[in-house]
Amino acid sequence: MRQEDQDTSGQKRAEPRERDSSHRHGRRREEGYGGREGGKMAQTFRRGRALSFLDNLIVKRETLKKQVNDPDFEAIREVVSGELKAVDQIIQEYIQAFELYDTKPSQDTP
Repeated sequence: MRQEDQDTSGQKRAEPRERDSSHRHGRRREEGYGGREGGKMAQTFRRGRALSFLDNLIVKRETLKKQVNDPDFEAIREVVSGELKAVDQIIQEYIQAFELYDTKPSQDTP
């Protein structure tokens, strides 16, 4: 037995265990984590969140459209109109940045 295999009390030191390369972060590769399936699920989840946020922007846009035409907001119509234009631009940039183009046929088209 080599001297470095013993600690100062003369007892044997435990050899470090080799790590299983397929076992990372408590998840096994066989379970589909980190592979194609896991990545696809994450991508679908992120797309769902992006679409949800886009829905929120559209609700804000509709609210601003109502306020522009509301006589109660006459005094700040220009401000509301500017906000509406800004939200429209944000929506268009968001759709383009996250590639959220509508793949369904429009209801307006016959």
